[in-house]
Amino acid sequence: MRNLSDYRKIVGQKIVDEIHSKAESISDKHIVFINSTYQGGGVAEMLNSMIPTFNKIGVKLGWRVLHGTPDFFNVTKMFHNGLQGEDVKLTENKKNIYYETNEKFATISHMRHDLVVIHDPQPMSLIDFYAKEQPWIFRFHIDLSNPNQEVWNYLKQFINKYDHMVVSKEEYRRDDIKPQQSIIQPAIDPLSYKNKELSETIIQKNLSESGIDSNKPIITQVSRFDKWKNPFDVIKIFEKVREKSNCQLVMAGSFATDDPEGQMMLEQVKKMIEKCKYKNDINIVLEGTDIFINALQRSASVVIQKSSREGFGLVVAEALYKGTPVVSTNVGGIPFQVINNKTGYLHSPHEIDGFVKNISNLLENDKLRETLGQQGKEHVTKNFLITRLMSNWLDLFQRYLS
Repeated sequence: MRNLSDYRKIVGQKIVDEIHSKAESISDKHIVFINSTYQGGGVAEMLNSMIPTFNKIGVKLGWRVLHGTPDFFNVTKMFHNGLQGEDVKLTENKKNIYYETNEKFATISHMRHDLVVIHDPQPMSLIDFYAKEQPWIFRFHIDLSNPNQEVWNYLKQFINKYDHMVVSKEEYRRDDIKPQQSIIQPAIDPLSYKNKELSETIIQKNLSESGIDSNKPIITQVSRFDKWKNPFDVIKIFEKVREKSNCQLVMAGSFATDDPEGQMMLEQVKKMIEKCKYKNDINIVLEGTDIFINALQRSASVVIQKSSREGFGLVVAEALYKGTPVVSTNVGGIPFQVINNKTGYLHSPHEIDGFVKNISNLLENDKLRETLGQQGKEHVTKNFLITRLMSNWLDLFQRYLS
């Protein structure tokens, strides 16, 4: 289990001392984070790294995971899609499933804490079932720039009962809600199994066990099987790149426990691959271990992220931190991470040919890959590591607890 001091060699003594100093002022307080999954996706990864480290420096931070049925998660997935702009239908039955699940969870989750932090819409309505004797903060990890109005209006009634809302970028702020708002950008843990340095032996072992030929250039997208990640466009792009270069595509996918659409999307991806001229050069790896994902991102010549919407997209920071250039869309938080022509390349969500051009060029130019990779690692180290995230959360904790 990691100590805060373990990050010193990466981030420097100054920020370690800063975190310790801020933590001292709230060491007698109890805080709880609540979300809807312990694994799958960036939120769970951040909490798995951040919460134990906070506790080791004296910040009493608990973590609870909301229990829900498949019906419940179908509803909250619809919320997610609606908040990202999709046209969805919100029925009274769906509202009842959502609300009653939160009510049931509230009966087994007592809130005797000094501060409550709720992550994303799944547990949002919990606030209705407590006397609210402490501040409540809501953390949205979703792109709110153009939400479906029906879904937004329904969820807004709960948001307005919170004291504060946190989003990932300026464009996600809302001027039609009561709580104060602030921006905290997500981050990766450089010492986790997913990001720490690996020996070449471990890298090769992990690739070999998944049937990946390390002697052939790798293009990869690491993401959940989700329509917002545009896996079909990824395959189209690969087909065009493969016509020019002898390379392979690795689609490393996972399923979050609160996302019921993943399996259906995977089946559609497999059907498209079967029709692909270069299907033998496409490898799907399901639920790869963190060490495998680490090895894959380090071995890839190029990482592609073809998202049409992203709350932030931490998988991009993961790849950049490992020195691998990224070709991506200019949505959500990705432009904070990919600096066009410096750490990778950015395109509109509907672009195909620009992706093909950039990826083909990177495959042919070792020096360009090295330059972009080095600049990407420096950029992420400076801006998107877990210690900065902890410091920002402590600022907000102090605001409500000091």
